[in-house]
Amino acid sequence: MPVQAFEGEVFIIDQPMQVAPAVDYLRAQKMVGVDTESRPSFQRGTHYPTALVQIATHERCFLFRLTHIGMPKELADFFADPNVCKVGLAFKDDINGLRRRRNFTPANCIDIQKMVTQYGLLDMGLQKLFAICFGKKISKSQQLTNWENSHLTPEQARYASTDAWATLLIYEDLLAHEQLSPEEVAALVREEKERMIEHQQEVQDLRLREQGIEPPPHLTPEEREAHQREKRREARKRKRHNKKLRDNEKKNPSGDAASGSARRKRGS
Repeated sequence: MPVQAFEGEVFIIDQPMQVAPAVDYLRAQKMVGVDTESRPSFQRGTHYPTALVQIATHERCFLFRLTHIGMPKELADFFADPNVCKVGLAFKDDINGLRRRRNFTPANCIDIQKMVTQYGLLDMGLQKLFAICFGKKISKSQQLTNWENSHLTPEQARYASTDAWATLLIYEDLLAHEQLSPEEVAALVREEKERMIEHQQEVQDLRLREQGIEPPPHLTPEEREAHQREKRREARKRKRHNKKLRDNEKKNPSGDAASGSARRKRGS
């Protein structure tokens, strides 16, 4: 696919005096795309604070370097402004990262991951969604670079701007199409699930044949569904049985004492 990148103006906001004019421009917009970046972590359990927040229109993108300016009140107030629609991907994580720097109550923030299935899209990644919507590729080559460096490289700035801008374009493209019915979405999810099962079976069959073993016959979708129903039925029976045992234990916490009491009654 041809590679697409943001071609508008990029403004790097790394001085406190630059914040207010940038936010004033953004608050005059009806809709913007948002993304954030953090220093990549290569160790489990280690996370770094949000280093950069990108906010894009079609023509401009502002890169707020939070490692230099912190989370200014003007920027927090922008995310709390209900008059501007802020669009993101996996937006809850981005918002939570920003709120750890300065708390605010987000308003009019839309996560497109929560709506794409209604339009028949099951892929949740930004790169895949952009390719499906526009038949073009956005580069992820700068994703794991250090966003806390003293200076952003031109490649980092263009990458960061593209992500925020692409999110805005995807949202606008979704709004230009009709949503599927719940039945159509459910059917699409079932088809995708069957496709994944078939792919897994093909991989398993290939591995068995490499070992000189002929794979067993596969279940049909109807047989798999019947098997799953039976497993769910057995799970419910076990759950009811275990609950009955727990209820009996609560009513009769000491089996020996109860047995002794019963024997005394019979003896009398």
